[in-house]
Amino acid sequence: MATILNIETSTEVCSVTLAKDGELLFLKESLEGLNHSELLTVFIEELCAENNFELKQIDAVAVSKGPGSYTGLRIGVSVAKGLCYGLNIPLIAVNSLETMGISTALKSTEKMLFCPMIDARRMEVYTALYNQDGEELQPVSAEIIDPEFHSQYLNENKILFFGNGAEKCKTQITHPNAIFGEPKKTSAQFMQKLTETKYNKKEFEDVAYFEPFYLKNFVATIPKNKLLK
Repeated sequence: MATILNIETSTEVCSVTLAKDGELLFLKESLEGLNHSELLTVFIEELCAENNFELKQIDAVAVSKGPGSYTGLRIGVSVAKGLCYGLNIPLIAVNSLETMGISTALKSTEKMLFCPMIDARRMEVYTALYNQDGEELQPVSAEIIDPEFHSQYLNENKILFFGNGAEKCKTQITHPNAIFGEPKKTSAQFMQKLTETKYNKKEFEDVAYFEPFYLKNFVATIPKNKLLK
């Protein structure tokens, strides 16, 4: 039994929840883009202030470790590590895709497979594949989507494709067993079951040395307005 602060910043969504015993208590969330550096600590402060809650009451901080946005992950992990160090509490990390895949699979009443997708630019996505029980069928990877993607599974099963990377794949994945739907975003509200399980099993990270799971190397780009000068 634990009270856990969950942080999700792996995509354009900045999301924070407070959960107790694996059940959601409070949520603060913004879908307005990658301004996590401005919002994350404010959301944590507001969540506490609005609900008469003090950070010293939490038992652990959980963070989405990736894959996803390099900058978003770096901000989320930095804040989580700072809180854990200052409060002397454990750090829990969960995979962004695993969180989406398992939470969606376990809520579904229809027999199918579940393929969360996080946008990785152009026709590439970070993705994995899970069955109805939340078991991993295909591990997390970065994939360039083509018409044959998961065709061996689609020939035998319906697959729900979802997440912020799924929409752009509709023109490529046209198999009749392919379904595109919810959830379309990452969110800390999907984390609490996994983080509670990890807390009970004492699956904690080393606060000093933990790093996000970037999956791909960071490539710096120059904004278009800089190129025009």
